Amino acid sequence: MGTYPTTPRTRVRRVAKRAVYDREAIHAILDEALICHVGFVVDGEPRVLPTAIARIDDRVYLHGNNKSQMLHALENGAQACITVTHVDGLVVARSGMHSSMNYRSVVIFARGAKLEGERKRQVLETFVERLIPGRAHDLVVRPITDQELKITSVLEFPLEEVSAKVRSGGPVDDEADYDLDLWAGVLPLSLQVGQPEADARLKPSIPVPDYLSTYRRPTPLREDRD
Repeated sequence: MGTYPTTPRTRVRRVAKRAVYDREAIHAILDEALICHVGFVVDGEPRVLPTAIARIDDRVYLHGNNKSQMLHALENGAQACITVTHVDGLVVARSGMHSSMNYRSVVIFARGAKLEGERKRQVLETFVERLIPGRAHDLVVRPITDQELKITSVLEFPLEEVSAKVRSGGPVDDEADYDLDLWAGVLPLSLQVGQPEADARLKPSIPVPDYLSTYRRPTPLREDRD
């Protein structure tokens, strides 16, 4: 799949060995994300807001109510800084200074383009399918109505200025500290899937769909980067 080109804004300078520009690795981080955070400026003031994100090929998509201040600003040309972060573990070093976190993060700089018509409907279906695979194609799911489509905005952002930064592996202590009688290592963290909880007004005859009873989060691509 190749790599994304580096730019002055996407080049990782602090601990550059953790930089990732590989397309497959960046796509995997984005695809695992349930939400992103979007930075933008309105009337000279900064905003950072969380929202759902979906990737299709070399594009990412945001959606929401068409009265959203964020989407209104972005569809009118405001620059966006879109970030995704996964925390995979707490790195417990022998000193507080060298304690850290294992993480995978992506930063995207882009301007959005507003979608209309059938493409807009397709991307909204992708959001449903991406969050819960199998859901968009379940015959029980009510299709989106024309009115719902009308009041929803969908923006497309190219993956052109993008990079990732990854830390994995154990602590890196000062050489003298390895002789200390102190525990060191990693406390793994992950997003856990619980048992489906039925709606209070669900008909008793309706079983839990297979795509929920077997739901799993994507398996991350990892390599040691201390």
